[in-house]
Amino acid sequence: MAPILYGAPFSTCTQRIMLAFQEIGLEFDVLKAPEWLEKQPFAMVPYIVDGDFLLYESRAITKYAVSKYGNGSTLVPSPSDLEATARFDAACSIEQANFDKFVGEILWEKVYKLWSGGATDEARVKELFDKLEQRMDGYERILSRQNYLAGDIVTLADLSHVPYAWMLETSLKSDIFAKRPNVSRWWDDLKTRPQWKAVVAKTTAA
Repeated sequence: MAPILYGAPFSTCTQRIMLAFQEIGLEFDVLKAPEWLEKQPFAMVPYIVDGDFLLYESRAITKYAVSKYGNGSTLVPSPSDLEATARFDAACSIEQANFDKFVGEILWEKVYKLWSGGATDEARVKELFDKLEQRMDGYERILSRQNYLAGDIVTLADLSHVPYAWMLETSLKSDIFAKRPNVSRWWDDLKTRPQWKAVVAKTTAA
């Protein structure tokens, strides 16, 4: 029996999990749970319930799901391959420290803050974009040598970028990927995956 995913389809963290589930062919529905405050100690969604096991934090969930249900999927390297695992761990750290850290705050200022009646701090947004530009130069160097962040095979480290990157491009009309040839090639590959298109369709229909 597949795990049950609780969350909101428009949530980028929920979308990260949805994408991983799509990639490994795991059937799922996204459910809203009135008791989620009891399940998630930080009062946040998403989380999954897999039998008697409950897990929160989207990146942990994707790694767990691929490892358990992926049937040999290369989205997470085999633990027996120490070098591939080390490269994967490094790529995951790159996503969190050099992408999510800045894009999350940009989207807060430009999108989420407005939902709560706040005003965008444009000076802060410029500062964040300047820092993100520098990080994207690093991505360009990495991707000039290999197809994906952890090597020549796509992994969860790459896919974790997709929900935020999609918002950057579609909601904020950013060209931060397009102006770097190798980053652009990488991003075009990720955003056109049938599995991501399926997530977008589910999100739109929700």
